[in-house]
Amino acid sequence: MSKLESPYAALQVRDFRFFILSRLFITLAVMIQAVVVGWQVYEITKDPLSLGLIGLAEAIPAITVSLYAGHLADIIERKKIILICVITLAFCSLALLFFTMNIGAFLLQHGAFAIYAVIFVSGLARGFLSPANFAFMPQLVNRSMYQNAITWNSTVWEGAAVAGPMIGGLIYGFFGITAAYCTDAGLTLAALFCYSLIPNRALPPISEEQGIWEKIKTGIRFVFRNQIVLSAITLDLFAVLFGGAVALLPIFAHDILHVGKIGLGFLRSAPSIGALLMAVYITHNPIKKYMGKILLGCVAGFGFCMIGFGLSTSFWLSMSFLIISGGFDCVSVIARGTLIHTLTPENMKGRVSAVNSIFVGSSNEIGAFESGVTAKLLGTVASVVFGGAMTLAVVATTSWKAVKLRQLDKLD
Repeated sequence: MSKLESPYAALQVRDFRFFILSRLFITLAVMIQAVVVGWQVYEITKDPLSLGLIGLAEAIPAITVSLYAGHLADIIERKKIILICVITLAFCSLALLFFTMNIGAFLLQHGAFAIYAVIFVSGLARGFLSPANFAFMPQLVNRSMYQNAITWNSTVWEGAAVAGPMIGGLIYGFFGITAAYCTDAGLTLAALFCYSLIPNRALPPISEEQGIWEKIKTGIRFVFRNQIVLSAITLDLFAVLFGGAVALLPIFAHDILHVGKIGLGFLRSAPSIGALLMAVYITHNPIKKYMGKILLGCVAGFGFCMIGFGLSTSFWLSMSFLIISGGFDCVSVIARGTLIHTLTPENMKGRVSAVNSIFVGSSNEIGAFESGVTAKLLGTVASVVFGGAMTLAVVATTSWKAVKLRQLDKLD
């Protein structure tokens, strides 16, 4: 086996190793923060809609700045943008930590508003961070390593997503909210340190369009004129929008499964356990054919898992459905990332990533809001079952309309 064919090819690149270490630390921080904030807000409000509002508070600023952020990632050194964003996220973590120092007086006086305000600022930072990260990573490895690098990036992200909620739930449950936010802030600063060790990369030649809006429109046109990329992004958008139940997990943990804070941490980790296992498998056994059919089948499997989870009243059965759903979801993430990186010119990756972020990246947060609204109107269980059924409808429609995706054979 040649060096480029090795499952560990990308890990042999020093700068890529620092990049995924940074991703590990920042993802751990984000996941710990999500568990703690979700439980804290629900304890304050006892309202399922308030959990959906957390996602909305983050998604609105991220979507608002996304296209401009993608434009900046194509005209400014990407590492500079990343460092500024991570510094901002560190300040947000420290702000949440500060609120806990006098939580009785401060949050009882202001309710959850102060927490939503911090999440709003972190949404702005993540809106700029996402396209910069997406465009920076392929500058660290050879083009022939794209799929391997994307798979390792996903593997590390999923590993952190498994550990993060469990760590957050355990620290919050045994040591309290202040200790959990201290861990969040410390990991964010560790990510900042690792990013700082990666040398700057020169930008590729800037595209010739004149004016910000013309450059942004070029990125949008690229996505909408490529049926395979567009249909893969759209499929994932609606699947996550309707099929995700993560925002409602505090309710399942508290009121349906009765497993408390620690159980919530395990439930939050379950999809990522499945995704991590799938990512490791794909690293050593890349999908080489029938990619379109496999992609559609996995999204359908995700929808069935959400229906099963919604109907389950057993903690271990619910965990099983979430683990399997994560494995199905991982296939979509790796396939979509490889397609976009391979098909997009270097000097457009920031803008194309921004469009992808609007479609997919923020669909988790918008999906959280949708889950909160439907849970308020239909009830928690009915909301999750409805979302799973809508996911199956989206798969059927995409399979019918997107012929090129259905017939897609090889990933490259």
